[in-house]
Amino acid sequence: MTPGSGTAASPWFVRPSSPAHPARIFCFPFSGSGASAFSAWPAVIDDIEVCPVQFPGRENRLSHPHYGTYENLAADLADSLVPLIDRPFAFFGHCAGALPAVETVVRLAALGLPGPDCLFVSGQPAPHDASRDRMLTMTEPELRAEVVSFVRSRGIELRPDMIDMGLSVLLSDRAAARAYRRAEPVVVRCPIVVVHWRDDPEVSLDQLQGWRQYSDSVDFRVVDGGHHAFADAPDALRKVLTCWR
Repeated sequence: MTPGSGTAASPWFVRPSSPAHPARIFCFPFSGSGASAFSAWPAVIDDIEVCPVQFPGRENRLSHPHYGTYENLAADLADSLVPLIDRPFAFFGHCAGALPAVETVVRLAALGLPGPDCLFVSGQPAPHDASRDRMLTMTEPELRAEVVSFVRSRGIELRPDMIDMGLSVLLSDRAAARAYRRAEPVVVRCPIVVVHWRDDPEVSLDQLQGWRQYSDSVDFRVVDGGHHAFADAPDALRKVLTCWR
């Protein structure tokens, strides 16, 4: 299949794509979450269509087998991206979502397919530094507290079944994060914009510097807010996300 040859419904995307917009940005959720992490985002930012990616094993794909590894996820996602990369596009990955975003860029290149015009990574150290992620050593009670904190921050009712399900997804995603080993940087053929959240207690600006080794063009943007402020699509972030257009 060649880019643009079809737009059949895909479980990887929560809404059908629109031909009305000249560009797209595909959004990769963080560990334990799904496409709903971007539910507060507008459908379009300027002239860029927002396309949240739905990983298997959560939300409306709960019955689908978990992807297992970021490499598997990238390989499967690349096939579904083919009909949608018929115009300029970018990737946005928050926290651990930045890692499968990188692997998808690598996969597209290996297949000889168009790559993104820009890769945005938010609140996540570079892949070769990913083993330092504090999530990898957290206990189940600590992980549960993380789920509760995020759900509460979104103003959602704290139902025990929802928390249990979120923890189950997070544990599966953590297993994938633990299995991920990119020991050496890989240079991608697109600019990278690294977003640092000024009030992020989890990731410092210094911890993001490893991204400099992944592209000939790496730009750092500091945005006000904490680690999960991205979910509200603040104006400062929207401005960053249009810098490639």
